[in-house]
Amino acid sequence: MTDSHVDVLIIGAGISGIDMAHRISERCPELTYTIAEGRDRLGGTWDLFRYPGVRSDSDVYTLSFPFRPWTGEKSIVEGGDLLAYVEETARETGVGKHIEYGTRIVAADWDSATARWRVTASRGGERFDYVVRFVAFCTGYYDYEDPYDPGFTGDFAGRVVHPQFWPSDLDHTGKRVVVIGSGATAVTVVPAMARDAAHVTMLQRTPTYVLAQPSVDVVGRGLAKVLPAGAAHRITRAKNTVMQWALFQACRRCPDRMRALLRKGAVAQVGSEDIVDTHFRPPYDPWQQRLCIAPDGDLFKAIRSGDASVVTGRIDRFVPSGVRLEDGSVLEADIIVTATGLRLRLLGGIAISVDGAPADLSQSHAYHGTLLSGLPNLAVCIGYINLSWTVRADLTARFVARLLRKLLDTGADSVVPSPPADLGPTGPFMDMQSGYLARAADLMPRVTRRYPWAFRQNVLLDSWATNRAKLDEGLVFGRVHAEVDA
Repeated sequence: MTDSHVDVLIIGAGISGIDMAHRISERCPELTYTIAEGRDRLGGTWDLFRYPGVRSDSDVYTLSFPFRPWTGEKSIVEGGDLLAYVEETARETGVGKHIEYGTRIVAADWDSATARWRVTASRGGERFDYVVRFVAFCTGYYDYEDPYDPGFTGDFAGRVVHPQFWPSDLDHTGKRVVVIGSGATAVTVVPAMARDAAHVTMLQRTPTYVLAQPSVDVVGRGLAKVLPAGAAHRITRAKNTVMQWALFQACRRCPDRMRALLRKGAVAQVGSEDIVDTHFRPPYDPWQQRLCIAPDGDLFKAIRSGDASVVTGRIDRFVPSGVRLEDGSVLEADIIVTATGLRLRLLGGIAISVDGAPADLSQSHAYHGTLLSGLPNLAVCIGYINLSWTVRADLTARFVARLLRKLLDTGADSVVPSPPADLGPTGPFMDMQSGYLARAADLMPRVTRRYPWAFRQNVLLDSWATNRAKLDEGLVFGRVHAEVDA
C-alpha cells in the first residue's frame, strides 16, 4: 500500500476523537484530517463494553458534546443510547466520513528533517504509512486488549468472565453470581444482574464510596420544555459541571463532613447502619479514589431487597464451587465476574520515536495537559478522572485547534513544549490513589502545580489557564531548517 498523506491524523474514533475532529474542522477548515480507528465501529469505550447495565458513569449533559445537545429523558443513560448519540453526531457533523476503520496504528516516528510524522499502520493484513503534519492521540488511557489480572488461582467449575470481554451467550438467569470488585463496573454489573440471577454477591477487598443520584435531571428536563435545545443543554451542562466540581472540592477540603454525609445517604438507601459501616466505609477520604454513582440508588435497592449482598474480604483461591476467602469461608457461585479493574496504556501502546530514537513518556512534561515535551506536533487527549471525560476532552480539542490555527497563520512547521530548568517538583500526569493509576504512576508524563505545566484536575483552574494560554510561553515554533519567531 502507498503512503497516505494528511495534515492531521487523529487516532481513535471515540468521544475524544469525534470531538477533536469537529473542533479542528471548525477552526481550521483548510486542513485535511483522517481518524484512524482500530475497531470496525466508532464509539471507543461505548462500543467495547457490552456487560449488563453498562451506562454512562457521569451525567450525560456533561458527558455529551457541548456542540450537540442531548435531548433524551435520562441524565444517566445506557451505553447503547450513548453509542447511538455518538454515531449520530459523527454523521451529522460530517466527521464520520473521515474515519478509516480496521486501521491499527503500530508506530510513529517524527522526522525532524521534513517536520513530519511517519505513522505506521496495519489494515487488512497489510502495512502502510501515514505521512502527517500533526498527530492527535485520542486513544483513552487504558488497555482495550489486556485488562488488569490480579492472578487468581484455583479450579472453579463454573464460568469466569471479565466485563471487558463479555460473552454474548452468557445467561445468568437463576444463577448464583459472584462479582469481584468494588469500582464503577462492579457497582453497575451487580444491580443489573441481580434482576434475573438467583443471587449476586459483590466481593470486595476494600469498600468504595457510592453516591445515589437520580437518573433524570429534573432541572434539565424542565429547561428543555421552555428553552431552545441548545440553550437548555448549555445551562444544564454548566450547572452540572459546577456541581461536580463543588462536590469534589468539598470532599477534598472537608473530608470528615463529606464522609458523614455519604454515610448518611447510604444508610437511608440500604436501611442498615451495620451494612454501610462494614461494606461502604472506605479507609480513605472521599474522592481520594473515584466516587461511584448508583443511578436511583439501584445498587442499594438490590441489597435492601435481598437480591444482592456485599462481602468484604480477601480471596485465597477459586475452588470448584466458588471463591474461598482467607478466613476459610466459601462463596458459592455458578458464574464469577472479575470486575478487577483496568490496565493503563498511554497513547494506545503505540511505539513513539523521534528521528528513530524511542521516546520515554515518563521523561516528558505535559503542557496544559495536552502537549508533551520532546515530542513535536503531537497532542494527547485525556479526559478528567474526577469529572465527566468530555469536559476535559473538549477543552483539549479546542486548545489543539487554536494551536493548529497559529501554525497555519505563522507558517511554522512544528511546535514543541520546552520546560524551564526551574520547573520544580513534579508528579504523575494523573494523580489519584485508584489502583490502575497508582500502578502506572511511574510511566506517566510529569506535571507540576504551575501552569502551563500543570494538569490540576480542576475544571475552573484548568479552563481559565488553558483557554487564555499564551502560545508563545513555553512553546518553541520552528520551520524546517529554520526557527521562526512565535
